[in-house]
Amino acid sequence: MVKSPMVIVGAGLGGIRLAENLRNGGYEGELMLLGAEQHPPYDRPPLSKTVLTGDDERVDLKPADYFTEADIDLQMGARVVAVDPSAHVVSVERDGVTEKLEYGTLVLATGLVARQFPGTDGVSGVHVIRTIEDSLALRADVAAAKNAVVIGAGFIGCEVSASLHKLGVNVTLVEPTPAPLSGPLGAEIGAMVTRLHEEAGVDLRVDVGVDEILTDGGRAVGVALSDGSRVDADVIVVGIGGYPDVDYLQGSGIEIADRSDGGGVACNAVGRTSDPDVYALGDCANWRDVDGHPHRVEHWTHTVDHAALVAAHLLGHEIPHQPVPYFWSDQYGLKFQMLGSPRSDDEVHVVDDDGRKFLAYYSREGLLTGVVGAGRVGKLMKARQFLVTPTPVSTLLDA
Repeated sequence: MVKSPMVIVGAGLGGIRLAENLRNGGYEGELMLLGAEQHPPYDRPPLSKTVLTGDDERVDLKPADYFTEADIDLQMGARVVAVDPSAHVVSVERDGVTEKLEYGTLVLATGLVARQFPGTDGVSGVHVIRTIEDSLALRADVAAAKNAVVIGAGFIGCEVSASLHKLGVNVTLVEPTPAPLSGPLGAEIGAMVTRLHEEAGVDLRVDVGVDEILTDGGRAVGVALSDGSRVDADVIVVGIGGYPDVDYLQGSGIEIADRSDGGGVACNAVGRTSDPDVYALGDCANWRDVDGHPHRVEHWTHTVDHAALVAAHLLGHEIPHQPVPYFWSDQYGLKFQMLGSPRSDDEVHVVDDDGRKFLAYYSREGLLTGVVGAGRVGKLMKARQFLVTPTPVSTLLDA
């Protein structure tokens, strides 16, 4: 059961949804939400899309008066730098001053830290996107740019490339694997994503890495690739993933999952860590699934699901059914969606492809594992029911 005061570290999506679920579920005790950033809580997916393009300045997760009405003590600019489970205390740094706050139950929802390209600390013109400041700084830099290099063709790199293209910038997208998204989704879907970028005019360089970011007078001017070529650029965006924000747990005794298992805070199937009064959720959390396998997932909907599960457990309610994993991305006017847990080594069955929009089923040992599509929202969502329970993929292929 939840113990007062309840302290949530991280005022992003996971922290907000947990606080909301606790209040809606009947928790009336003290509830404190600590955010390291100075901004009120905002949604992160638009940062690489509508915030970057200027269609949205920011997308707040809640109206300004919500926290007062819900009796949530929201504290921004409060970065947690240490946790002492034995004393039930977190150390919080504000404006260079550290203070200690007591907790009854502690939930860690600190998300990720964007991975930087080695050797670029202090180099202007090199950007990552994790915070709203990151997105606005890139937008300002792009205003005077003609050419950009995006390093990494994962979901963030692909979204940024599409957004920069919309802004009229010439984009070179560099990816060390054979195709964009081929790592998580395999070669066939990677080829379809390649088609989208090339049709838009993006210069896609695959099977090649970046050896060095070239500079002149402290500013990036291009990249040197592993094939010996050079690409000039006014702006460089690094989209090579992130790592769980858990450095503040050093010395706490709270178990951290092995890097080979995805890293992050080690948790059981309801988010409880190695300390019974400390929980973790979202991108920074590595949960054991119902079969005991560790997994850490960096999807928006996964974080929402985590928040619901942790809140239900803390309130002593029936644990809600774990929904089918879902992820989406917006690129070139298409909604790219994924249902289930497909792997790159699954068998891929392309069932709809008009040269731009597509739909594919994934299977493993004859059973449906996932559905991936672009511009096929209705068809994709109709397949969700077949992922709730084990379903032979032949059931869908023969329909």
